[in-house]
Amino acid sequence: MVQKTWMFSLCLLFAASVLVSCSRNRQGEEASEIVIGEFGSLTGTTATFGISTKNGIDMAVDEVNQAGGLLGKKVRVIVEDDQGRPEEAQTVVTKLITRDRVVAILGEVASSRTLAAAPVAQQNGIPMISPSSTNPKVTQVGDYIFRICFIDPFQGLVMAKFATSTLKVQNVAVLRDIKNDYSVGLANVFVENFVQMGGKIVADESYSEGDTDFSAQLTALRATKPQAIFVPGYYTEVGLIARQAKNLGLTVPLLGGDGWDSPKLWEIGGEALNGSYYSNHSSMDDPNPVIQEFVTEYKARFNEVPDALAALGFDSAKVLFDAIRRANSMEPAKIRDAIAQTRDLPGVTGSITLDQERNAIKPAVVLRVQNGKLEYVESVSP
Repeated sequence: MVQKTWMFSLCLLFAASVLVSCSRNRQGEEASEIVIGEFGSLTGTTATFGISTKNGIDMAVDEVNQAGGLLGKKVRVIVEDDQGRPEEAQTVVTKLITRDRVVAILGEVASSRTLAAAPVAQQNGIPMISPSSTNPKVTQVGDYIFRICFIDPFQGLVMAKFATSTLKVQNVAVLRDIKNDYSVGLANVFVENFVQMGGKIVADESYSEGDTDFSAQLTALRATKPQAIFVPGYYTEVGLIARQAKNLGLTVPLLGGDGWDSPKLWEIGGEALNGSYYSNHSSMDDPNPVIQEFVTEYKARFNEVPDALAALGFDSAKVLFDAIRRANSMEPAKIRDAIAQTRDLPGVTGSITLDQERNAIKPAVVLRVQNGKLEYVESVSP
């Protein structure tokens, strides 16, 4: 029975391999369109991440198609909703590769979901570009996995330096999402750098994504009298944490990372967020004409100011399209090689160059939350 099961599994693997091979062949150079996959959280607790990213990608697709497409063909994007769940991310990426025969994939935003899906792309030789997954492990999955954002070691360094040099605080508490690769990784990097810079971590508490009551953790943090609290989570919980902290009399600044970036942040946290700071990929207030043109077009189309995730979605698609154009091919391996050679590509989030580890080398900005607006504070380069 064991041997038969093994033989059956081997047959299934062979059939899947043939299917993928045929899929690659069926979307050859003679195809009438270039089919690309996209996956993200269009529903669930972090839906604004996926929606903003999709909006940015849609703008880039329309732009390239209006200019004649790529290699004389129109670009079509097949979008899958992973509902904010890692296991679903893996499932939809498998579908995009085996059923839809995509030549490349854009996604995901959240590191946990990208880490769940990336091995599928790697094993099948399909290039994947994450617009904004910052955990270092993402591109370590393999040579077909890329990102166009900075990574957590840099982001954590930026916020540690900001806390010590700009805010001049010495005693900081940490409140991390223990089940989130992004949150845990960013917290670890912040703590390491902050301590090296002479700071002291007075407390380190945790919660889990989806929690709504943080009173026990915040009460414990309050007893340590921190001068600031580092909360490297996602906007859904951060907004609630800010409100509950204020209700408990914790009025010190909250500090965070790009996981805060969402129009929903202020809607959830309101005035309790005033005077808090987080690192991000770009500032939509930057007078740079490239950024302002993107903001104007985005507002006209979606009736709201774009966040950095929308800009990263746009830029990730631009990187892919540029690579396909330079590769002059729809073969995934050739597209992969061209992506790896990306150098000084102008983008909304800055000039994009990928290093040998397939990570983008680019600066970060620190933003201040005040009365529903995001105020630019400073930029930090690698």
